[in-house]
Parts: sequence; C-alpha cells; structure tokens
Amino acid sequence: MSASDEGFAAAAGYAPHPYIGGRTAVLRALAAWRMRWPGAPRVIVLTGSPGSGRSRLLTGFLMMCDPEGRRQLPLDHMDPATVPPDLPAPAVPDPQGRTAAQLLWLLADHFQLKAARGEDICTELAAREEPVTIVVPDVDRAGPVRAADEPARLVREVLMPLAATDGVQLLADVPRALAAELAGALPSGQARIIDLDDPEWADPDGLVRHAETALSLGAGVPELPFVTDPAARRALAEAMAQRAGGSRLTLQLAVQSLFMRPEGFDPADPSMLPGSVGEALDLHARRLGADPQTLRLMLAPLAFAEGEGLPVQLWGPLADAVAGRDMSRDLADGMLLAAPFLEPVATAEGDGASGGEPDGAKGAEEAGGAVDGARTLLRLTHPGIAEEIRAGLPDARDAQTRIAMALLEAVPQQDWSRADPYIRDHLAAHTLDAGLLPQLLTDPALFAHADPVAMRAAIEAVPLERLGAPARTYLRTAPLLTRSRAPAAVRAAFLESAFVEDGLDPYAQALHGLDFALPWRTLWSVPLTGVREVTAGTLPPEDAEAAETTAGPAPDGTNTAASHPVAALLVPRGTPGSHPVPDPDGAADEDGAAGALLVHELLRPGYVDADPARLRRPSEAARAAAPFGFSRGADYLRIWARASREVVATLLSDTPITGADLSPDGVLVVATGRGVTARRILAAPPVAAPTVPAQRTGSPDSASSDGLEGDH
Repeated sequence: MSASDEGFAAAAGYAPHPYIGGRTAVLRALAAWRMRWPGAPRVIVLTGSPGSGRSRLLTGFLMMCDPEGRRQLPLDHMDPATVPPDLPAPAVPDPQGRTAAQLLWLLADHFQLKAARGEDICTELAAREEPVTIVVPDVDRAGPVRAADEPARLVREVLMPLAATDGVQLLADVPRALAAELAGALPSGQARIIDLDDPEWADPDGLVRHAETALSLGAGVPELPFVTDPAARRALAEAMAQRAGGSRLTLQLAVQSLFMRPEGFDPADPSMLPGSVGEALDLHARRLGADPQTLRLMLAPLAFAEGEGLPVQLWGPLADAVAGRDMSRDLADGMLLAAPFLEPVATAEGDGASGGEPDGAKGAEEAGGAVDGARTLLRLTHPGIAEEIRAGLPDARDAQTRIAMALLEAVPQQDWSRADPYIRDHLAAHTLDAGLLPQLLTDPALFAHADPVAMRAAIEAVPLERLGAPARTYLRTAPLLTRSRAPAAVRAAFLESAFVEDGLDPYAQALHGLDFALPWRTLWSVPLTGVREVTAGTLPPEDAEAAETTAGPAPDGTNTAASHPVAALLVPRGTPGSHPVPDPDGAADEDGAAGALLVHELLRPGYVDADPARLRRPSEAARAAAPFGFSRGADYLRIWARASREVVATLLSDTPITGADLSPDGVLVVATGRGVTARRILAAPPVAAPTVPAQRTGSPDSASSDGLEGDH
C-alpha cells in the first residue's frame, strides 16, 4: 500500500471519506491493522509535522470504528479496503492535558482492571483471553504543563509497555521525534511508522480537494471568480496545495487570510501564497498593511499559554511584557490582523484546573474577568502556530521570563486567594519554562491555592537537587492532593501536617495565618516506624505537677495541672526509651511478645520518661461524651461531630494507617508507615471533605507516586 493507491481509488469511482477527503493509502493500512490482516503490523505509529493532518485523519478513521459513526458515513460508496470491519469500538483514551499515569489509569478504568499499581496494568491486559485494541491520539498534547515534556514520558512509560504487551493492538499518533523510539523498541515486523510527510503516504489530490472545499465555504466574501467559478477555484486550489508542501495547516491559514481581506489578491501571483505557517503569518500581516513582527508579538502570549487558553484580560499585559512596550493600540487596532489565528474558548465560572473554587471566582472578579456565568479564554487555532511563533522569537526563554514576572505582578497584593485562576494554576508552568521555578516554590499559600495536578507536574520536571525543602515536602504530599481532588482549604490542611512532619514549622504556621478554616492544627510529629497501636490517655495527677514544671504549659494554653495528657505508642521491643508492655496485673511482659510502650507528650513535642503501667485510658463514658468520633480505613480517616454526625475532617495517608486514637478533648493521634502525628481538631465550621476513592484490592503500594493518578 502506498500513495499510488490514491489514483487507483479515484479510477475505480470510489467516494472519498467525507471528513478526510482523501488519504486512501493510509486508510487502507489502518483498516488492515484493524482487521488484523495477515502481514499487518500489531502496532502502528502515526506521525508527521505539525499541521500535516494527523488528528483529522485519526478522527475520520475512528468514525468508521464507531458503530454510531458508521451509520452516518456512505460506507457502501467508499473503497472497501479503507473501511474497517464492524467491530466493537476500540479504547481511545484522550491524553490532552493528562499525565502518563492518568492515561494509564483511564485504560484501567475502561477495561475494568483490578490492578493496584500502574505497573500491573499491562500484566493484566496480557492475561486477558481476548486481545484489546487501543488508539491513542494527539500524544503531542499530553500533559498539564507544556515544558514538562509529558509526550516523551507518555511514550516511554505507557505506549512502549503497551506496544510490548502481547494481545494489545496499538495505534498511536506521536510527534516525529518520538516515533522511531517507539517503533524501534519492538521486534522487526511488529511495528510500522506512517509518516504523513513521507512521499509514500503523500496525498496531493486530497490536499487539492481540501483547498477546493475550503474555498467554496467562503460565506460572506465578495463573489470573486476564484470562489464562484469552479475552474478558477480548482486552479487556485491546485496552486495553494502545491505551494503548501503537504501542510493542511498552511493551506487553511492561507484560505482564512484570503477571506479576511480578498481585496488586492491576485491568484496568478505565487508570491501571495504561503509555503509554510511562518509565511502565512507574515503574508497576512503584509496584506493588511501591518508589520509581521507586530503580529507575532501580539500572538506571543497565546503561544506560551497553558491549559485551555489565556484569559482575555491578561492578553494585553502579557503582550506589553513580551514586546517591552505598550501594545494596547496594536491590540485595539489589530483584531482583524490576529483573527485568522485565534479562537475563543468559553469556560465555566472559576475555570481553573483546581475545580472552580470560590477563591477562583473572587480572583476573576479582581482581575476583571467574568464571574456571573462563563468567562472567555483565547488560544491559537493550532499548536503548530504556537511552535512557529516561539521559534521566531530572538530569545524564547527571556519572553517566558517576562510573562512569568507580569503574571506575578498581576496578583493583587500577592494574595493568592484573589489571583486570577489562570495565574494561580499556571504560574508554575511559566516559571518552569523560564528556568525560575525553584525560586517560586517558597510560598505555602501558593502551594495550597494552585491546581495540584499542574503544580505537581511542573515540580516533578525540576531535578530534585535543585528543589528547596518546602518544594520537596509539597512533592511528597502531592499524590494525596491529586488523589483527593480536595478544595484549597483541605489541601492547606494536608500541607500543614506535612510541613510539621518535615520540621518546617514556620510554613505550617503561615498556613494558619491565611483565610483558611483548617480542620486541625498539627501539634507534633515523630518519624517513628513500626508503631502498631496508639492510645491517647493521661498519667496520674501526682506526675503532672513535676511534668508541668519541667515542660511548661502547652502551646495552646491547655491547663494540664489536673492530669498529664500523653500518647502511648506500641512499638517493637528494644525501641530506645520504651518499656515492656504491662499485663493486666501490672507486671511487665518480659518476653516482649506484646511489644513495648513509648510514652509521648500529647499536646507538645517530647517524650515522657514514665512507667506505662501508670497510664490511664479514657473511660467509655468519657469517649461517648466527647464532641468528636472517628472511623478509619486502610489509608484514610474521618472525624465526625457526634451531635450532627457531620464529617468535619478527612485525613488521607500515602502509607497504611497502623493505629489511631482520639482523645475526649479532640486530639487525634495517628500512626502510619511514615511516623506518628498528633493533630488538635479545631472547633470550626465543617470543612468540605474530599472524595475518598474506593479501596483497591491487593497489597498497598506505599512508595511515593511517579506520576499523577487522577481519580486513583
């Protein structure tokens, strides 16, 4: 199968695919792959330059793989060799904006796998009786942070293991720089690269039809001969296609520019037809009497935009920053100039990736965005335009630095609760690209307010040795933040405990100084492993006076004169400072089978050298009268108010919970595989609890995550 098949199909009178308009050779190869034709490769890697039409081709092919889509296509009139068999639709996980790990868990959900770890997913797919078909489009758009190079990670951590799994039939659309790496990882004959820019797969006739169709859709333009006359339209389409060199994006931009300003266009002058995306930009500017560099500077902020696009109100300040001058007049007068390259995106109120929290709406109002309903974002019509603009700047990193500084200056009084959602969620991505991210990672308020998916992806792209202690704490806590999908207040609570655990108490105190209603205050934490059980109790009054004299009052002002609140930790025998567990009669368990007890202050850091036999546990009546109760799972714990049965706090752990107790006055002591931590439950209005995912089967994976788990 090769490009010569295009002519054979036309000679046979077959109708082209109505959405694609050609690509017969490629469609035949994909149909053979779908039906597992003898000799067809098990893995196809689709690639090409930006704007070559990969996405459109794959969309058109998937129409024929979907039962509903097939009913809307004239399959009986199309080349039978291009039509795949009527089979169940393949799995098509969308990588846009997602990390490699998130994509992998999408597949696990689709196939209803029971895997507890990401590395088990391919193993389970290989064990299935029936082979599976997976199509992964738009790998170049993967990841929540552009500079983190998530497409390469997705290819190496997801696509290569899938391709190597027997029983998996894979079709993936990947950037050219990664295509050979993916195909080369398999034995000869198992993979095939289809490069749409290669002459073998060229489709010059299809490109002409594409141009002819685009020219005929010029509603509202003057009735010019190259629009209304079929022969003239065909001649111009052929000239455009030949000049575009196979780039459908270049051709589309040429047509849009022509319709924007048809006056003075001479179809016989080849110099008026672009041969690349860059030429399309420059020719359009000149035809409108503008400086091409001005157009590129106007579009530069959009070329660096993250997520769904750039809020309209930020376009002007960022254009000023990149240009180093006032661009307000250029933007006001240049909408016709920029229009062919822009598209608006309407999003819901509070459009930030962190879920549209109330603070996001407030930030939009401060920044001039819409808060009553949708707000408008702008983005370039194709990533290929963004690549061209970034490549054309004299110093792309300097431009990104200017953008990052302008975004930081746009935060009202450096209050992240009032920041525009775009700034809050994507500033880390801009500073990563500028090489400045480590300097940003010192503000606990930003850690709490920023979208944890984007923030985590950006931080993971920085070498660990370049990160300061607060950023490393955030990085190890991030799996809990992304897993829980918690609002900012709960994220702040998780980070507050993590800072205390890592000895960064000033950062924990800073979070209490913000406008969050935190569900707890972390009193202390010790990195003690092997703790099997914890008990919140007291020592007799005769010990309390001496302890108060040496230790001083508790930080929260609690009066401990009547009793000495402590936490008893059941630890392995031989733990320094521990005592053998006493039996009910008060005698020590000399053989150590039951372990040993280590006594720690309940309300402040510090161990207590006391005989555990003197420990007094709260009575059942005292516990029943306490304002809070708790319930726990393998790696989560909920605190609820006894009076209303309403959950007031939810604690998640990245390692199994091995013990927990709650004192009658509301101090929660929890032991995990990481250590023991005490938190005072604050008498505050209930805090929205994060979603706790269903417990996985299999042994828990206590290692820190290598990626973003999404709902997992």
